[in-house]
Amino acid sequence: MGVKQALRSIDAFPRAEDHLLQKTQSGAVVSIVGLLIMATLFLHELSYYLNTLTVHQMSVDLKRGETLPIHVNMTFPSLPCDVLSVDAIDMSGKHEVDLDTNIWKLRLNSHGHIIGTEYLSDLVEKGHEHGHGHSSHKHDGKEEHKNETEIETLSSLGFDQAAETMIKKVKQALSDGEGCRVYGVLDVQRVAGNFHISVHGLNIYVAQMIFGGSKNVNVSHMIHDLSFGPKYPGIHNPLDDTNRMLHDTSGTFKYYIKIVPTEYRYLSKDVLSTNQYSVTEYYTPMTEFDRTWPAVYFLYDLSPITVTIKEERRSFLHLITRLCAVLGGTFALTGMLDRWMFRFIESFNKNPSTRSIH
Repeated sequence: MGVKQALRSIDAFPRAEDHLLQKTQSGAVVSIVGLLIMATLFLHELSYYLNTLTVHQMSVDLKRGETLPIHVNMTFPSLPCDVLSVDAIDMSGKHEVDLDTNIWKLRLNSHGHIIGTEYLSDLVEKGHEHGHGHSSHKHDGKEEHKNETEIETLSSLGFDQAAETMIKKVKQALSDGEGCRVYGVLDVQRVAGNFHISVHGLNIYVAQMIFGGSKNVNVSHMIHDLSFGPKYPGIHNPLDDTNRMLHDTSGTFKYYIKIVPTEYRYLSKDVLSTNQYSVTEYYTPMTEFDRTWPAVYFLYDLSPITVTIKEERRSFLHLITRLCAVLGGTFALTGMLDRWMFRFIESFNKNPSTRSIH
């Protein structure tokens, strides 16, 4: 019996006799409110536990000899596909004009609807083929005389038949309000450099014949997507859905991009190598003294720091600890509230004279 008495003496949860327990309406209200609070907090903690946690870490970039993929998807509503070229140059001295690596052009009408698709490397060849064909349209005497005059002018400047055909084709496209959508992937060396989309692929005299001056080249554009690798959950590319429209003016757009190499590690241990970036934008309007032609430049540089993003899930013991703290604290608080309400109601009922006080 001595051992049982000793065990009972250290009981932290003494039981009251059943006839000493009293159930009240106020206690029932407090119990219902406490249960609702505990259920809400339990669901919140469970959701917090099930959600994936992302942890960011930084380290020095040790990658070497890899290529940098540039995903481009842009629309030029005021320039036909025949005059646009994608050029790239990097710090190693590599300069590529009119890139044809997985780049496509979509011809757009004045309403933005697709009217033709051409692969970039085939554009010049197809333009030559079209130039040798015979036109099936009928012209009146004035149009024939105008065309003959243009052909004589172009021939006197030393242009061949292909260039003459291209100039007339582009002028017709401009008058019809044609635009162009450029999209695809550029694989460049992993060094600082730039790529730009412009009319620089044209002979300067051909460009002069088409536009009549650099101030008439409208490089208005919409950037639907510009990224430097595959996308991971939560990534934000600041140039996506960017619109830059020019009216009765022209100029050069320059986007200075800082690329940050990034690794995304999933819970499944899969690793996704990609890049995120920040950007600063500058616009320079054309003047009558400028000898350059408008363009859209993307000048990029790489950060020496790699960001590693890890998906993690909180431990089950962490969940149990938080549940004990939250539910236990709520239970203790509602118990205190019940005792205060019971004493207040009891004291109020013992002093009926207070009810007559005005």
